[in-house]
Amino acid sequence: MKEALRLMGLFKPAWPWVLLGIFLALITILANVSLMALSGWFIAAMAIAGAAGASMNYFTPAGAIRGLSIARTAGRYFERLVTHAATFRMLARLRHWFYLKLEPLAPAGLQGYHSGDLLNRISSDIDKLENLYLRILTPFTVAFLSSAVFAAFLAWLNPLYAIIVVTLLAIAGIAIPLLAERLGRQPGEEIAQLTRSLRTVVVDGVQGMAELEVYGQTEQQKHKIEQLSLRLLACQRKLANYAGLVQAATGLCANLTMWLLLLAAIPEVNRGELPPAQLSMLALFALAAFESILPLPLAMQTWGETKTAAQRLFAIADTPPPIAEPEAPKAIPTTLDIHFDEVWLTYPGAQNPALKGVTLDIPQGSSLGIVGATGSGKSSLTNLLLRFYEPDRGQVMLGGIALPALHTEALRAQLAVVPQRAHLFNTSIEQNLLLANPEASQAQIEQACRLACIHDFIIAQPEGYLTEVGETGVKVSGGQARRIAIARALLKNAPILILDEPAEGLDAATEQAVIDNLLQAAKDKTVVLITHRPAGLEQLDQIVVMHQGKITERGTHTQLLATAPIYQALFNRFSEIPSTLPS
Repeated sequence: MKEALRLMGLFKPAWPWVLLGIFLALITILANVSLMALSGWFIAAMAIAGAAGASMNYFTPAGAIRGLSIARTAGRYFERLVTHAATFRMLARLRHWFYLKLEPLAPAGLQGYHSGDLLNRISSDIDKLENLYLRILTPFTVAFLSSAVFAAFLAWLNPLYAIIVVTLLAIAGIAIPLLAERLGRQPGEEIAQLTRSLRTVVVDGVQGMAELEVYGQTEQQKHKIEQLSLRLLACQRKLANYAGLVQAATGLCANLTMWLLLLAAIPEVNRGELPPAQLSMLALFALAAFESILPLPLAMQTWGETKTAAQRLFAIADTPPPIAEPEAPKAIPTTLDIHFDEVWLTYPGAQNPALKGVTLDIPQGSSLGIVGATGSGKSSLTNLLLRFYEPDRGQVMLGGIALPALHTEALRAQLAVVPQRAHLFNTSIEQNLLLANPEASQAQIEQACRLACIHDFIIAQPEGYLTEVGETGVKVSGGQARRIAIARALLKNAPILILDEPAEGLDAATEQAVIDNLLQAAKDKTVVLITHRPAGLEQLDQIVVMHQGKITERGTHTQLLATAPIYQALFNRFSEIPSTLPS
């Protein structure tokens, strides 16, 4: 229940729509029951009057029947309109809220979650929460209010009638739904779990289709998906069987209510205490009244699945962000010198530190190369500078101010980064570039692309800068995607430019041209070049060599070539750069 209350708190702005939808649903139920009861009475009364040759006023009940018919039809239409509009508003607000909760967790706080699982929570779990309003809150509220009205009306006729109807409504509306919830709890939870697993396996299979085909594992993946699908189908079939039994039990209660009312009313008719026409009214009233509780078994049955979906969302939303924002952030300093002071970093779940007592100074406007083998800790420095992670010990400072004292958004505005794994969104090249600077002109976009040696490729495409790159940039090569990411970083025009393996996937000639262009374009900026390749290192002010999380060598390119064995080994591994470069 606490999950439901918390969700309804999130939906507070939509409450006027929620209450209006409940009101319209209640009006529809009352109009339908009244229509059935009045129609039964009217037909019986007309038949009795005709047989007796008596006259009666049929204009008033006929007009009432027509009015109730219109009210039922209009109420049903507007109830559907309003409840679905309310649901869409609630789900839209929930998605926005959940995204705001996700954003501070990335990337460190989301490392333990598979991308397919996150997708399932964002889409499937949130979609399931529409049940809370449409299939749980509204049916129960309407059932309670309408049952109270029915009981009051029947008690006015005869308290025994009210007792019969209320008792059987309670059995059908409370006891049977509770039984349905108990029966449906396990398969409902299994459906939620299997849906998550199936989505994850399908996403994995689609993303890794090439590897599956290369290694001949497509049949195994297909079998895994098939087995999950069969288990999901079995659970759904079990819920459907329970739903059928519940529906039959509810119908039995409705018919039993009608017969008990007739058994209680017939003696009164014989004694002349009840008009005969009211027998038909009571019979149809009893049957129609059960429409109000018909959705309750399904509501209880879906509660388990809805509750599980809510718990999964709240499990992520309640995760404390790995990076805390300062209560009173300091202003970004005017001097942007970077200083790492005895910094240690161990990633969550890792046994060994990624950084071990790193001390490093990067003056504003200088250029620094960070070189080393894969896993030596190079990219970890960028992760700390961007505040994706906090150091275990030591501190990182910008302009003499420790990074935790700065607002993260303001800090990151000072940094333009080409990450090791740059992401391209499933849109055009132009839109991917404008992500860094939405106000950039076409001339600025083209200039950034020329510096990244990607402009010629783009204009050679039929749609030019409007060329779609596909999901994760699948329609361009790795090297082209890399250069688009470089152009995007240049468009941001931030005072600090961090290039993490910017030449990955490029041939030697293009690599040299891109590095030269970058260093020339950023000559007034602070440049950090993280690489394990030699291109451009001779142009940098200082270079540090990292090995197993420590800085083992530092100096200029010339100094390191003369005195640093690790740097010498790295540099000698590569052949001479070709002199012919792309224009």
